[in-house]
Amino acid sequence: MSEIIGKQIVILGPEIAVLRARKVPEISLSEDGKVVDVKGDPDEVLNRLIDTYVELSGEIVTNALGTIFTKYPSIKRAA
Repeated sequence: MSEIIGKQIVILGPEIAVLRARKVPEISLSEDGKVVDVKGDPDEVLNRLIDTYVELSGEIVTNALGTIFTKYPSIKRAA
């Protein structure tokens, strides 16, 4: 999740990327946007995090995150 937020920091800038991640209440973040705690099912929380970015940027986010899903094939993304 920290890597996804980091990628969004590059795309959207740190303020917007971290603000969007903070919209997912199950994620606790450090000041610099690193995930320090996740409450609940990590797969569901991950999908909520991605959905918050997709709401903002649509297909750009999906394409940008493709490399992360390739790097971590065990991550399950809801269709």
